[in-house]
Amino acid sequence: MNTRTKGRRAALGKYGMLVAGTAILAFGLYNIHRQSNITEGGVLGLVLFFDHWLGITPALISPVLDISCYLIGFRFLGREFAKCSVIASLSFACWYALFEKFPPLLPSLAEHPAAAALLGGCFVGLGVGLAVRAGGAAGGDDALAMTISHVTKWPISRAYLFTDLVVLALSTTYISPKNLLCSLITVTVSSFLIGRVQTFGKKEPSGGVPLAVK
Repeated sequence: MNTRTKGRRAALGKYGMLVAGTAILAFGLYNIHRQSNITEGGVLGLVLFFDHWLGITPALISPVLDISCYLIGFRFLGREFAKCSVIASLSFACWYALFEKFPPLLPSLAEHPAAAALLGGCFVGLGVGLAVRAGGAAGGDDALAMTISHVTKWPISRAYLFTDLVVLALSTTYISPKNLLCSLITVTVSSFLIGRVQTFGKKEPSGGVPLAVK
């Protein structure tokens, strides 16, 4: 097999993983989070916040927020990461727009917020984890967290936690305390799975810097 063929197969696998990850993410947000009033932290949570209060579909607001974060943190991420992330963001928007054309495929778990939090966290963790493993990000959270970490000199984990807590605080304007607590469960589950999927079979670099932003 020549080098060009190997390169094409590698690119096909990489972008296929990006598209698959964003499909899983969009499916979970539309079928679980949106029906159950369970939110996420970071950009995903902002997407749901604007959807609720302004009626702006995630298919439109998601790429706007993501690209804004990519532009802010471009110098800290690298060109290839930014390119993959933009592709992932646009792929998510397309998948969500497609799912919106049909009724939800899963029954509403609004009466069972804890179950919705766990299942929704699994969809988000798997979807974002695949996108990050492919070399990008399904949202602008990575770019935003890297920028905050650089400016404040905080560890990257604290930067992620900060953005999540800010968005969850905003979400108290439309989410009940019970569902907000469940949203914290979602954030915890999704964060755990993102890390697992991202690093499965790989060695994490020294210093704990996420592999996807190297």
